[in-house]
Amino acid sequence: MRIVSWIGIGSIILCSACQSGEQTSDAFGNFEAEEVLVSAESQGRLIDFSIREGDDLQAGIITAVIDTTGLHLKKRQLAVAMQTLHTKMKTLRSQIEIKKIEKENLDRELARVKRLLKDGAATIRQRDDLKGKVRVAEAGIRSLESQMSTLYAERESFGVQIQQVNNQLEHARVKNPLKGVVLQKYKKEGEVVAPGQALYKIANLDQLILRAYVSGNQLSEVKLGAESLVLYDTPDGLKEIPGTISWVASEAEFTPRIIQTREERVNLVYAIKVRVENDGSLKIGMPGEIRF
Repeated sequence: MRIVSWIGIGSIILCSACQSGEQTSDAFGNFEAEEVLVSAESQGRLIDFSIREGDDLQAGIITAVIDTTGLHLKKRQLAVAMQTLHTKMKTLRSQIEIKKIEKENLDRELARVKRLLKDGAATIRQRDDLKGKVRVAEAGIRSLESQMSTLYAERESFGVQIQQVNNQLEHARVKNPLKGVVLQKYKKEGEVVAPGQALYKIANLDQLILRAYVSGNQLSEVKLGAESLVLYDTPDGLKEIPGTISWVASEAEFTPRIIQTREERVNLVYAIKVRVENDGSLKIGMPGEIRF
């Protein structure tokens, strides 16, 4: 009788557990954000870098300004050189115009002498002298036009240099690439930075990603764009929010030690990412669970 009673009690407990609807999760992981490192694109001293960690920044705002005194001086130098070049080109154009007028006069004189030569009123030497002067005038025009071509090339070079300086001036003002929260700040105002050096790290926390791992047997349940249920701990217990599977690894990897899956002894797993909307409750690094 006692054995029967214990069996009955055990059956009742099992039935109660079934009726409670308790469900285990399919995958476990941690929340992460899509972080962006914002780096300097020019060299110089940070003269304005007042953002702080935790600031919520809008996309496109100026977050840092690098000293551009040297660039402005270089731009002024190029502007003076360009003005000098324009003066040279103006003078050279005038010389070319004068040479062309001289050649036109020589051409008319040569034509007149040729007519006189037919009538016997001019000599062959006069004609040949004028021909020589015409050739000299033509050579002078070609020489001046060659100099003008060189000046055109110099002007093009100065124009490119000015564009480069303007581009460097633009890059000296660091623009925030996306709306998000400053997670970490690596430099301080007054420090000298170089191109490529990280200034701060930012992430959009309005959406987080739960990175988890599933076994090969679970892959049939995982589809890109599919909806899933994401759970995370709160003081009142697990809270459920909807999520969307946004990425599935193409290759398997060995199970990370900190990750548990439905099968405890799985050697190879696939990483997945589930994107969820964040109302401020979720934090980077928090553990989470997934139910397909």
